[in-house]
Amino acid sequence: MYAYRNPWDEAKWFFRQKSMLSKLILINVAVFILVNVASLFLWLFQVNYHPSGLSPVTYFLAVPASLNGLLLRPWTLLTYMFLQENFFHILFNMMVLYFGGRIFTEYLSERKLLNTYIIGGLTGALFYIVAYNVFPVFSESVAYSVALGSSASVLAVLVAISTYVPEYSVILMFFGRVKLKYLALAIVLIDLLSISHGNAGGHIAHLGGAFYGFVYILSLKKGNDLTVNFGTMNFSKFFRYFTRKKKSSFYDTTTTYHGRPLSDEEYNYRKKKEQERIDKILEKISKRGYSSLTKEEKELLFKSSNNK
Repeated sequence: MYAYRNPWDEAKWFFRQKSMLSKLILINVAVFILVNVASLFLWLFQVNYHPSGLSPVTYFLAVPASLNGLLLRPWTLLTYMFLQENFFHILFNMMVLYFGGRIFTEYLSERKLLNTYIIGGLTGALFYIVAYNVFPVFSESVAYSVALGSSASVLAVLVAISTYVPEYSVILMFFGRVKLKYLALAIVLIDLLSISHGNAGGHIAHLGGAFYGFVYILSLKKGNDLTVNFGTMNFSKFFRYFTRKKKSSFYDTTTTYHGRPLSDEEYNYRKKKEQERIDKILEKISKRGYSSLTKEEKELLFKSSNNK
């Protein structure tokens, strides 16, 4: 029996899963909010915008077409694919990512989803940069042109799963049942035919993402997995690294080093360093008394006395 869930409950259930797809969407939304809030404050304080019309924050994170600009801001190859300023831009991209990503993870792993998203975005940036530095039509705009948006990454995901299961059918409003291969082909053709009608860099980047998604699945079907391990985006583990309680700086001389027993030289070196610290602590006691010791020094002295 089908149980209806309203969109709000569906959204809460989706994000509670902590899947790779939900993490990618959350990163995009978080960056969108932070960038727009920062841009608002810059506007309020009358900080000059870039000649391109972008706020300084957006320009700092968007990938430049200029090779000199890229050398100065290499991080933009990654940040641009999570960057959107316009509400409808991020809304459309996240809808397509959710739609394509759900189907993608039905057949392929979450690690492959992250791989496709990132490398698809990088390929899109490469297409954009090469095109603007090769074709004469862009010679006057290459110095100040930048690209932003997750569209290349999103299209890489959609084209990848459309190539993997081309006969998979979806129901679209106004169009009815459509096979994925025709949907992906239509989107690619629209981008191709739109290059000369505005936002040329964006459409070229989209085609780069689509190209990677197509090539990746063709290679995968031939038995060659091009997947790169970008991790799992475990944010709780990341934040615990900065908030966990620091371990005491003293060490146990009987411990092993990287899983192997200590050599005689390593053991003697550690013992020597430990004894030097003990001597300094004892000297401190003779001058200032035991109460002057720190908690760490008292703990080290206690462990040292028990080991003797």
